[in-house]
Amino acid sequence: MTTQDAGTDAHETAPAGDGEDATQSLLEREGDIAADYLEVLLDIADLDGDIDIDVEADRASVSIIGDGLDSLVGPAGATLDALQELTRLAVYRETGVRSRLMLDVGGHRARRRAELATIGREAAERVLASGEPERLAPMTPFERKVVHDAVAEVDGVISESEGEEPERRVVVQPA
Repeated sequence: MTTQDAGTDAHETAPAGDGEDATQSLLEREGDIAADYLEVLLDIADLDGDIDIDVEADRASVSIIGDGLDSLVGPAGATLDALQELTRLAVYRETGVRSRLMLDVGGHRARRRAELATIGREAAERVLASGEPERLAPMTPFERKVVHDAVAEVDGVISESEGEEPERRVVVQPA
């Protein structure tokens, strides 16, 4: 999981003077705290799932893997977004540091990331062909970041975000 949404850079969250090792250590600790929190949640909800912890792109990444986890994703990932925020709060409570932890459940974010990358690339190709800007549907910060990254891989186009949340969207235009 290499995508990042808007938020504080992980290097900014490490105490001043600590190097990359301190940042790595903090991110590993965030993953462990998140895993403990999520294990309790899974027990309370009587759900089975394996928890995978990683550090990717300067952030802790935690995935709950298993079948029958749709209730933790919810419609359009809304429950997953809320669960991610609660997990970040649990990490903050333990560390005193704002976390940019990414949570995935049942591969939902991974599938959505691939879908959004395709949307970004296809929009970029249409803009290249037509020469006209294209405004995409409103998206979350995570979703916009994935689209911006995909558009950046196509020469001859650029992307920017416009509007106010929750109607903020990506606009792809000729470079």
